[in-house]
Amino acid sequence: MSWLRRLRNLFRPDSLSRDLDREMSFHVAERTDELVAGGMDAGAAGAEARRRFGNRTQAAEGTREADILVWLDSLGADLRYALRALRASPGFTFVAILSLALGIGANTAIFSVTNALVLKSLPVSHPEELVRITIGSRGADPNTALWEQVRDRSTVFSGALAYAGTQFNIATGGEARRISGAWVSGDFFNVLGVPPVAGRTLARADDYPGCPGVATVSGGFAAREFGAAPSAVGKTLSVEGHPFTIVGVTSPGFFGIDVGRAVDVYAPVCAQTITGDPQWSLSVFARPKPGVSLSQARAALAATAPALLAASVPPYWGAKDQQDYLKETLDLQPGATGLSGLRRQFSKPLYVLMVVVGLVLLIACANIANLLLARAASRQREIAVRLSLGASRARIIRQLLTESVLLAFLGAAAGLLFARWATTVLVSLITVRGSDPWLNLALDWHVLVFTTALATITGVLFGIAPAWRATRTDPQTTLKAGGRGIADGRGQRRTGRALVVGQVALSLTLVTAAGLWLGSFRKLVTIDPGFRREGVLALSMNFGRPVPGADQQETTRNELLRRLRALPGVRAAGVGLPVPFVGGGLGNEVILVDGFTPSSPENARALVSRVSEGYLEALGIPLLAGRGISPADGVHAPHVAVINEAMARRFFNSTSPLGRTFRNSDGRGGDSDPIEVVGVVGDTKFGALDEPTQPAEYLPFAQSEGPPVATFVLRTEGPPRALAGAATAAMAEIAPNVSVDVATLEERVSASLGRPRLLAILSGFFGGLALLLAVIGLYGTMSYDVTRRRNEIGIRIALGAATSGVLRLVLGDAGRLVAFGVVLGLCLVLASTRFVASLLYGLTPSDPATLALATAVLVLVALAAALVPAFRAARLDPMEALRED
Repeated sequence: MSWLRRLRNLFRPDSLSRDLDREMSFHVAERTDELVAGGMDAGAAGAEARRRFGNRTQAAEGTREADILVWLDSLGADLRYALRALRASPGFTFVAILSLALGIGANTAIFSVTNALVLKSLPVSHPEELVRITIGSRGADPNTALWEQVRDRSTVFSGALAYAGTQFNIATGGEARRISGAWVSGDFFNVLGVPPVAGRTLARADDYPGCPGVATVSGGFAAREFGAAPSAVGKTLSVEGHPFTIVGVTSPGFFGIDVGRAVDVYAPVCAQTITGDPQWSLSVFARPKPGVSLSQARAALAATAPALLAASVPPYWGAKDQQDYLKETLDLQPGATGLSGLRRQFSKPLYVLMVVVGLVLLIACANIANLLLARAASRQREIAVRLSLGASRARIIRQLLTESVLLAFLGAAAGLLFARWATTVLVSLITVRGSDPWLNLALDWHVLVFTTALATITGVLFGIAPAWRATRTDPQTTLKAGGRGIADGRGQRRTGRALVVGQVALSLTLVTAAGLWLGSFRKLVTIDPGFRREGVLALSMNFGRPVPGADQQETTRNELLRRLRALPGVRAAGVGLPVPFVGGGLGNEVILVDGFTPSSPENARALVSRVSEGYLEALGIPLLAGRGISPADGVHAPHVAVINEAMARRFFNSTSPLGRTFRNSDGRGGDSDPIEVVGVVGDTKFGALDEPTQPAEYLPFAQSEGPPVATFVLRTEGPPRALAGAATAAMAEIAPNVSVDVATLEERVSASLGRPRLLAILSGFFGGLALLLAVIGLYGTMSYDVTRRRNEIGIRIALGAATSGVLRLVLGDAGRLVAFGVVLGLCLVLASTRFVASLLYGLTPSDPATLALATAVLVLVALAAALVPAFRAARLDPMEALRED
């Protein structure tokens, strides 16, 4: 019989039974007629025919098993029975589903974000074929010249593309309006296999020196800005103040190749000369030709690397830098998942959080296993009856596991709803500077498979021990004892207590981790960055193109500074480049000081900042010696600098640096004129609060050359944002074509704390949840023990035991469980120190204060939970307890 017919019979059991009954009756009637024809009496013939046919019930069951999918029918019966059993215990079912929803939902939420950020392939044609080309073991991106050599001379690839993420200002003046943008090669969309939904994508013909400004935009951007994709084609978009014609629109599902960024506008690499946004390095991806494996392509690229590198060496580099560049080689890495700065920053915290929520789920499983052990006591008579009627232990275990797995799947279904909300919260905690992260969190088969597998494993995990214990009973003893056999079993009690010890140990591990990350975050938040972050408004401006001359830039900056200082509510104002946590830096310079010999090339470098008078005062950077930058430090005045303490210590040792001179060098023979140190200021953090302090020098704007950008910093009397409108309006009056990005210094510092904030908040939440689950588990176990020992406690009280003695009995029992759990937990904490050390700041993984505090909190909360059953035991009426025996 075909399996389709057997499957169909599952849904017509009554009809199948009638068919079987008619068929058996037909066979009995045929045999009866044969016997009557042979001369036997009709009544005797019928009886003989039925005897010869045999047991009709057994025959019907055998035939039925052959006519249906038995295992599926049995599973259906088990599921129906499990649903009835869960419906009969609504309180237990609700608590179990809620615990599992939190545990499985948290795991699904973290996995969803990890899947979107780390595991999911790019939404392009055959992403598994993509490879990324990097320079040597450093994994550096090729420069523009090297990219062109790879594109034009490599014979192992069917196509190659270049990409550089950026931000485009699409405002025509005043406050900047930044969108996510990308410089891409002409073959970008063709190599990825991404078709347009309107117009056309960029092509190789659009990417050539001197190209006009054209762009392809995303479907989401076209819908937001123009209402629909077709409406965008042919429209002009201002990019950094220059017109770009939109030639096509991509699918809304295509976000680019930089995971975490949804690119709005794609422009050809050649158009960088229009906006003045040169990209010195490009991320390069390629597709090997059909039939060429990754190892073959890697070997072929390595063979051609010397020629490609020789043709692309930067001519303005020094001899040593050129020699080091020519020694490099080219490498290939799988590129299916694209690239992502967000991934580099948050992948490790997400993996750590996966472990954390996995431990939370284990604690939840232990709780439910304890509930099932207690529930087995109320079902022991039922199980004993089933064993007495011939059911095998394996069959009963399968039934009980079916209930557990069904419970886990119900929890998983609720957990998916929780996960949808939790992923939104989780992504909101992943903060980065520049733009909000964008992740494709649509439910896909990876998440469904993960949740299904997790629910199945969870159901078996918390169900196997109670199921095994429930069937290890003597039916005769249980039925004679009125159902007390299992309740009095030592094995079940030991299992439940072992689960509580495990819960306490895991909870201590998570509470300690939460304490470490919260303490680390507190240290970062309260650290002195060297400036006063509160009350500072930062206005970053760009002169755009064509770039005005240096004198005109200086005149415009001074006039803007004068107007900004005149605004009501401005206490101090200055201009600088770079500004801490705002960026726009000039990079490091090699410092040459007479009598100083660096221990390494990096030991000779310092960060260079260009600043105006008032800049140090606006940021609140303390002046420790000498003077700051003044208006007299003009282009024709002697070259001077203010340095920080770190630079003074490194380059001038213990002597006073005031009046000493140094030179800045680009490392290629280009040295500056001597620069006199006129002041020393405090050290500041520039890019991250947990970065080591680095030497820095502050040069007058008028005495140093740099790009046509600058950041005005205003210290305000009130909320800085309240002054943003007036400040941008004042700047627009002086320079109407200058674009301005507005931010507060406090916002930028806060955005730099994305990773520690994520760990602190989520570890605190999950640590608290683990503690709650452990306390519930301890409370349930002690309550069950008190109930099981009512007779014993009643006898003790009847014989004169004091209330304090009963309290000591119960609390001592709970204290031993907690003590064993704490010892095991401390071992787990010390064993896992190396996994969390790199994510801490200012604390060691075995910080004694944190360990002591976590242990104290856990012990106090656990013993407080044990007080309730202890007091209940102490108030027990001995007469009532003895009557129950």
